[in-house]
Amino acid sequence: MLEEYTHQLNERMEKSLDALKKAFNRIRTGRAHPSLLDGLSIDYYGADTPISQLASIVVEDARTLALTLWEKNLVPEVEKSILRSDLGLNPNTAGTVIRVPLPALTEESRKAFGRQAKQEAEKARVSVRNVRRDVLSNVKSLEKTKSISKDDERRIQDEVQKITDRFISRVDDLLTEKEKDLMDI
Repeated sequence: MLEEYTHQLNERMEKSLDALKKAFNRIRTGRAHPSLLDGLSIDYYGADTPISQLASIVVEDARTLALTLWEKNLVPEVEKSILRSDLGLNPNTAGTVIRVPLPALTEESRKAFGRQAKQEAEKARVSVRNVRRDVLSNVKSLEKTKSISKDDERRIQDEVQKITDRFISRVDDLLTEKEKDLMDI
């Protein structure tokens, strides 16, 4: 019984951590990374399509991304999408290649991205706590229907809290690492 709940708990909390990692990848640091453009998409034949599916995105150097589009007619749409994003990027076009230089981060922008990282980390903590709440309410209902004993309920609650604390700690570690990346010059 305990293994069933811990497995479910670990699986759902791991998904929260994965979502946090993806959110952190979209927060710009001083280095170029293809995942910066993951959240951007354009209307492609009536469907909202991510840019990563319409182009090859490579890191040219430490501060430049290069997008090689597979269809030349998409260049203006992709440029507009990058300009409209909240990333503060200004793309340069040469044929079907769009170069996106990453400007150096100012102290103010680093702090703004740090605040954004803290917000994403808090969302992940809330998500982890919601998973804990769901599992504990299931355990509580089992105890009320006398499917498990009071001792089993207490044992499961203790284990769920240990797992929750471990995942919250991992969220904090990821946040610390991201803040360190943001403050590196």
